Formats: sequence, C-alpha cells, structure tokens
Amino acid sequence: MSHLPNTLNSFWLWREISKKLGVSNPAYKYWKNTPNLKLNNKYIFLQKETLPQKYEHVESILTDLSGHLPIKFASDQLHVNEHLFSSDKMKLHREFEYKFVEDVKFVNIKKFFRENGIKVSKNSLVQLGKMKDLDLVGSSAFYNLKNDYGIVVYD
Repeated sequence: MSHLPNTLNSFWLWREISKKLGVSNPAYKYWKNTPNLKLNNKYIFLQKETLPQKYEHVESILTDLSGHLPIKFASDQLHVNEHLFSSDKMKLHREFEYKFVEDVKFVNIKKFFRENGIKVSKNSLVQLGKMKDLDLVGSSAFYNLKNDYGIVVYD
C-alpha cells in the first residue's frame, strides 16, 4: 500500500506548457526557479506561478488540474488495475470525473472521495478494490462503494 497521492492543485502539465509556448522538451530543466514534479517517471509538472517571467502569460490558458491525477499514477497509488479508469465497461468507471490534457487522461480523485464521504488524512494509506480483496485491520476505516467495491483507509 502507499500513501494517498497528492493532487495537482498547484502544478501545470509540462507537456501542455511546452506545446503552447513552442519550447523544446528539456527547456524546463534550465529554469532554475521553477520547481518540478515527476510522477511515474513519465509525467512532468511545473509549479504554478514559478514560470520564468517571459513565459508567465501562458498560465492564464493552461488547464487547471486541481484534484486530478494521471490515471496510471492514480491506479498505481490506489492499487487497482488501470482499466478501472480507462475502460467504461468497468463498474466504477462512471463514478469518476475525467479530464484529457495533451493526450494524458486525468481522474478527479479528490471529488470522488468528497462525494463518497471518504475521509483521508495527509499520511493515510488507501486501498481501492473489490471487497473480497481488501485487507481490513483494526486501525482502518472501510467505505462501501457500488458494485462490490470498497475503499480502506489506513491511518
């Protein structure tokens, strides 16, 4: 199990920034005062309001990813098969909100947790899955979802 993934409330997708600005892929590496975040060694995000001054104008047209995570990263962190988020044939697929940005599919984990009354602290571990596959222990909170799925939050 792993910690509940942080959402991207204060980050922009690098792929979108580079496309809108027309700059080369590794350009962000030379922006000394622009912190970046890498998820799954695949997705690069730059912190909001830290772009070099000559590129600040692009922030007004970038996609807000608040509450969202790339589906591959979300599935890894929640210990579920990526098909849950990518195939509309999966029983829980329609329970999530999705967003596409530059061919990357994002899932709104924060909204899903809020709508289902799932309380998660910063250091909680989370497991999503079929009820028969979940590990329940005394210090965990169990949330029953639709279609024989549940979430266990370990504090």
